[in-house]
Amino acid sequence: MSTVPWAGPQWDDPELTRLALRLRDAHRAVAPLPPEDRQRLIRHLLAITDLAKRDAGLAARRLETFLADFQETPDVG
Repeated sequence: MSTVPWAGPQWDDPELTRLALRLRDAHRAVAPLPPEDRQRLIRHLLAITDLAKRDAGLAARRLETFLADFQETPDVG
């Protein structure tokens, strides 16, 4: 029995795919931070991920705000 590598989501929704990729990239950007900053920011990203299950548009807007704040804050982004 061979294992086929995961080829991505099985839907064809560019908006959801873009949101998923941006969330993944945001988690990667937060990962190298000190533990106290990382934990706080990951909780925020998890809240956005949970929101995406109900309202992808709102989650995308919140992620944009999160990323803008993250990039503007010199001590954590």
